[in-house]
Amino acid sequence: MKSKPTVLYDVPGPRARRRNVLWTLLFLLGIAAVVWWVVASLADKNQLEWSKWAPFFTDARVWETYILPALRNTVIAAALAMVIALPLGALLGISRLSEHRAVRGAAGTVVEFFRAIPVLILMLFADAAYSEFFDVSPDVRPLYAVVTGLVLYNASVLAEVVRAGILALPAGQTDAAKAIGMRKGQTMTYVLLPQSVTAMLPALVSQLVVIVKDTALGGAMLGFSELLASVRPMSANYGANTIACFTVVAVLFVILNFALTTFASWLEGRLRRGKKSTGAVVGADAVEELATPGEHAGPTDETK
Repeated sequence: MKSKPTVLYDVPGPRARRRNVLWTLLFLLGIAAVVWWVVASLADKNQLEWSKWAPFFTDARVWETYILPALRNTVIAAALAMVIALPLGALLGISRLSEHRAVRGAAGTVVEFFRAIPVLILMLFADAAYSEFFDVSPDVRPLYAVVTGLVLYNASVLAEVVRAGILALPAGQTDAAKAIGMRKGQTMTYVLLPQSVTAMLPALVSQLVVIVKDTALGGAMLGFSELLASVRPMSANYGANTIACFTVVAVLFVILNFALTTFASWLEGRLRRGKKSTGAVVGADAVEELATPGEHAGPTDETK
């Protein structure tokens, strides 16, 4: 009996299905072999002994002294970088769409320059600048340098995300806004940006996840006390349990980023449902408020 063809793809026949099952089994066996090799290697190195994992379950001091303070620093640095980079990236992205050549050129230069430099180099330059030209305490200088590097790099990347999201909208949106008398700033604020946010949200969230992970660079090079930097003192004080420390830190990073992406998915769904339910209709009163003063004539003698 022949399989019914579909519009999107050809349904595999019996031989293709057997081949797919075989490749799937081989792939699963390969994954199982790799997992078995990793576990066996860790066991040979005595990295799976309970004594190396017990402090994370039985000793509250490892959390109070190392993990929780480092987690707080990671969250603070990432949150500050997000709060500053998001509006700055939106401003740069909108500036790149400006009709004024000077504004467009300046924004493009800033974006291309900082996007081309690795974020670690930006952090190192920022740390040296704060040390040389500013009276910043050595205790907080690593935090300042990490946040500065993250903001400069990620704002440049987010600017391109914003620019691409706005350009992806149909040109009729701008034409319709001009037809009802909106100025350029009003068109961008009330028409283009709200509609492009939903399309940009997945890319924005991906970049925010990058911000969270890149905080680890500050611990590696600047002595910033974030999650990854807590591994060395923990391992030194709890019996060289490096694998256990790295595993706990990796799980915490996964939880942080999973919470961020889950919230973003919920927000994206809410925005999409709101657009379907409201229809984004602009009323006559709103049009009158948005239009430039003097465009609407006052009541005539016949209408009084």
